[in-house]
Amino acid sequence: MRTTAAACVALSLLTLSPGADTLNGPEQGPDAIVLGIAQDGGVPHLGCRQDFCVAARRDPSKRRLVASLGLLDPKAGKRFLIDATPDLQEQVERLGGMPDGILLTHAHIGHYLGLAQFGKEVLNARGLAVYCTAAMAKFLAANRPWSRLIERGNIAIHEIEAGREFALTERLRVTAVRVPHRDEDSDTVAYFVAGPRRRILWLPDIDRWEGWDRDPAELVRNPELTAFLDGTFFSRDEIPGRALDDIPHPLVPDTAARLSASGRPAAAVYFVHLNHTNRLLWDETAVRTLETRGFHVAREGSRFPL
Repeated sequence: MRTTAAACVALSLLTLSPGADTLNGPEQGPDAIVLGIAQDGGVPHLGCRQDFCVAARRDPSKRRLVASLGLLDPKAGKRFLIDATPDLQEQVERLGGMPDGILLTHAHIGHYLGLAQFGKEVLNARGLAVYCTAAMAKFLAANRPWSRLIERGNIAIHEIEAGREFALTERLRVTAVRVPHRDEDSDTVAYFVAGPRRRILWLPDIDRWEGWDRDPAELVRNPELTAFLDGTFFSRDEIPGRALDDIPHPLVPDTAARLSASGRPAAAVYFVHLNHTNRLLWDETAVRTLETRGFHVAREGSRFPL
């Protein structure tokens, strides 16, 4: 991706971020880096007056960025983002530099709003590769301001087909898989990312496991897989006055029970996309209880070999 001279600003590496890294120096990787773990509104969340949100407004260390995964291949000199979140600027810094491409999962605000930063008003990028399904591409092309990014050449759409593997680099290969979600404006996909050593599944949103054409319990029997799964809600009573049936996501305890019904999962399983109401953001006892069953909460800055 190229930027105009006027918009080209040196990006400093966040040296205090445990996940940030440059692509210079001795060859390593490829790796994935967790760049955010929160639901679309992040933490603190607009309108939230819970203790955790109040504390996060006072203490930046308690902030949680919107869920996103970075991919690094030093040998190829390439960086990629899964989803362009409202926290894109900070996540690009944590990635260590501008991405060479962005993979979109779906058209809910936490997953594509960051694309606006590549427009004329901010970076004025040139030809940033955006990988998405035909339905997502149609949505972007039919609506402002996203269509303007395409018309001006700020982004270049690369349509992908669910179930068909494509290469980001020689060492990073990706397969999109459809998942049932609230598809008001586009379809929804998760991504399998395969490297020389391991595979990652990034699946931040799904309505319910019963509606998926894959068995998640079977997937997590693979010891070479690291799975990041929808952990939006912990309990049904988290949002007073709103029915979770209107915003369905599998509850974390239910997912854990499903995946461990036949024993401890062989894969490394991390919950991600946590709503600001989810106790796993602040309740260390709940986190430890989950860990005793073989599950984890994703942490920003964590790196995973691929």
